[in-house]
Amino acid sequence: AREDEDGTHMLFEVDGRSIRLVRLAGVPPDIPLAALVPIDADGFDRIEGIDRLLRALLGRAVPSDHRMTQQQKRRQRFMLQATDGRTNGATYRDIAGVIFGVDRVASEHWKTSALRDTTAALVKDGLAMVAGGYRALLRHRRQP
Repeated sequence: AREDEDGTHMLFEVDGRSIRLVRLAGVPPDIPLAALVPIDADGFDRIEGIDRLLRALLGRAVPSDHRMTQQQKRRQRFMLQATDGRTNGATYRDIAGVIFGVDRVASEHWKTSALRDTTAALVKDGLAMVAGGYRALLRHRRQP
């Protein structure tokens, strides 16, 4: 813990991640911490985060995050791989070979291959994610 004019700053470790907590100046240590939640479009995300934090602090089971399906997680990983490859000078064909396998890429005519289009889309979407689109992954799925 570290103290300054704002209060006592603490780090809480959970699942290999650090969460910064602050006990405001003037609040006695025997008073439980409080969470302030702005009432806005991200309120549900914040409430879910507080629920997960409280479970971890109290030693209860923290449910896994089911915001994305396995297929979506795999595509996200491919997007990052494709973007990383492209920013390091790899061609779309090289990237496709890593993601889909060299033999599969070689078995199709590259200029008309669906793998070529898929690889280009992965790079495009990955660049958009790196440019800030990743924030959408953190947001609560909105009900219509």
